Amino acid sequence: MKKKRFLIFDLGASNGRAIVAAFDGSRAEMEVTYRFDNTPIIAAGTLYWDILRLFSEVKTGLRLSLAKYPDIVSVAVDTWGCDFGFIDKNGRLLGNPVSYRDVLRHQRASLLYESLPRRELFHLCGGSTNEIMGLYQLFSYKCDDSPELREGSQLLMIPDLLNYLLTGKACNEYTNATMTLLCDQRKKTWERAILARLGIPDSFLRNLIMPGSPIAGLQKQVCEELGIRPISVVAPATHDTASAVTGIPVTDGTKAWAFISMGTWSIAGMETRQPVITDHVFDAGYGNNAIADGRNMLVNYITGLWIIQQCRQKWIKDLGRDIAWPEIVEESEKAGPATAYINVDDPSFTQMIPDMPGAIVRYCRNRGQKLENSMGAVSRTVYESLVLKYRENLKTLETLTQSRLDQLNIVGGGIQNHTLCQWTADAVGIPVFAGPAETTSMGNLLMQLKCAGEISSLEQGREISLKSSEVIRYEPGAGEPWDNAAGKFQAIVSSAVIK
Repeated sequence: MKKKRFLIFDLGASNGRAIVAAFDGSRAEMEVTYRFDNTPIIAAGTLYWDILRLFSEVKTGLRLSLAKYPDIVSVAVDTWGCDFGFIDKNGRLLGNPVSYRDVLRHQRASLLYESLPRRELFHLCGGSTNEIMGLYQLFSYKCDDSPELREGSQLLMIPDLLNYLLTGKACNEYTNATMTLLCDQRKKTWERAILARLGIPDSFLRNLIMPGSPIAGLQKQVCEELGIRPISVVAPATHDTASAVTGIPVTDGTKAWAFISMGTWSIAGMETRQPVITDHVFDAGYGNNAIADGRNMLVNYITGLWIIQQCRQKWIKDLGRDIAWPEIVEESEKAGPATAYINVDDPSFTQMIPDMPGAIVRYCRNRGQKLENSMGAVSRTVYESLVLKYRENLKTLETLTQSRLDQLNIVGGGIQNHTLCQWTADAVGIPVFAGPAETTSMGNLLMQLKCAGEISSLEQGREISLKSSEVIRYEPGAGEPWDNAAGKFQAIVSSAVIK
């Protein structure tokens, strides 16, 4: 068949890309047509996303992609989760969205729990009660009597907001809506009782749509500005992790598998047919989020490559030159086995700080560990601590689901670090399948194919993903060093600060 082309926008918390996928009926080829940075901005003490610049970058990606491929069928946008903006009754944007890393929403969580205890919140929504989630920002707005709550006519998650600016149609896609903690994931509806308990109005919650749904065509003024035709805008699983899990090329239904998305966040989880909402899940720090095809992912949000990314920025500044990732990996290998470990989820590592390597060294010193403040030693500590955190999470998933895992699928930017992938296989003791590199974009594409009538099920889509992808298999090697390291890691993670 003649190739059909689809345009994908995949925006992460640090960069974004426009990608054209050419589909021939059985497999797809991806081509990046535009790249851009995404950097939050501190203004008057608040950390914001520059949503209008992001919209401008999306328009540039549209223009360039359609200039090269005028036959593009549709476009779909996925982004990171948690964050949102408001439009007023006249359809105008009310301010820039606040970043999930803004300090204030985290500081006010204890006040929220006075009105709605954390365990009760979990049982109402089923989601991870991690303070990055959208509800905590809504509560922060309430504490400030912010105009967003007084004047907001509709809450739109970041991809919903970009879709609104493209089409003029406002709607809430379900997978990203679950990142607000405002959905009853059993019924797949808004759970308005949560806002009622917090004294927050719910009039800004509107219709939910599912992945694979058409939204509208590009609005006239966008087409005229860019000199393009009005192609269709489709809702994928707009939460990028949900799209990534959708695109994982698992086709053997007899295998028990888990996944880790290795990005700014490392998200460890398993796909389930229904949300798993139990006290055991809550006590383990896990939660549920939606993916495509009505399915669920049982997940834990781990502070991931953010830590080493922030280290790299400090090293670039100190050395006055760019530092490629292979150099950091090579230095970590030269350093030898880690002699110190960190809890990557410690609050001291989750915020934007100017000296992440220094924070890591202080953390270790405060717990009786010695760590040289060098690129090799620090990066080795970060990477090994991440691997041990992955190992810990896979054991927890097996306990929560009463299953024995056969394989681990890893996706995201971290799969380019072959050393990290091999260490993960060694530590978890099961085969690790890394890839495809464009798993999120593949998941986005699959929902566009569903909307276009090219596929009818997720199983069909994953067959396409498998045929289109390069997947690297890592066999587990020596596990004993990781068994020994795990005991030391647990002791450090549970240890108190030495005064």
